[in-house]
Amino acid sequence: MMQADAAAGIAARVAAVRRHIATICRDAGRSPDSLALVAVCKTFDAAAVRHGLAAGLTELGENRVQEAQAKIPQVGGGRWHLVGHLQRNKARVATQLFSLIHSVDSVRLARRLEAVRDGRPCDVLIQVNLTGAETQGGIDPAGLSPLASVLDRETGLTLRGLMTIGPMGADAAASRSCFRHLRELRDGLRLDLPNQPVTDLSMGMTDDLDAAIIEGATIVRVGRAIFGARSPTLGP
Repeated sequence: MMQADAAAGIAARVAAVRRHIATICRDAGRSPDSLALVAVCKTFDAAAVRHGLAAGLTELGENRVQEAQAKIPQVGGGRWHLVGHLQRNKARVATQLFSLIHSVDSVRLARRLEAVRDGRPCDVLIQVNLTGAETQGGIDPAGLSPLASVLDRETGLTLRGLMTIGPMGADAAASRSCFRHLRELRDGLRLDLPNQPVTDLSMGMTDDLDAAIIEGATIVRVGRAIFGARSPTLGP
């Protein structure tokens, strides 16, 4: 009975999030099909994630390689995204587990991914820090072009676009300004790197979803609104 209740709760929240996304897309003159919903399941067990898949989720996000390494075989489905910081010593495993790595933030990490991918395709986003918050990670905007150039010229990685974390606790105007900045950076890179498919904007989470969609997000990362509140003993 408890499993049935959990499954029903997740299904209801998935449906509510999709309805909300559709409403914001309509108001912004966009198709909901132009946006990928990545359900971030960090700290939630495989059973909860399977309930999400049963409710129609296809894109799943993890923050830590070690947690994903244990969970992905138990889930047995979905397309997995690494949305948290990637340590270079976990790079090889990351190329094996994830369809898209959102958090490339240094030349050293890009070169490490190239060295360990063993010929496997490796799709990445560059994470850009637009708030100045050290806890959020990402490369400074001034370093974006040099990093993108290394990715393009010195590796076989595929640069799909950019990712950022919006300002925490900000109002809608500040969130929109941050996400607009990321879009402008993406647009500039598309001109500079014609051989790379620099199209994606991974931006927006549960609390700033609307601002991200309005400013052109192609990927949103939603955890709490789908899986519920995380236990304070399990981390953020």
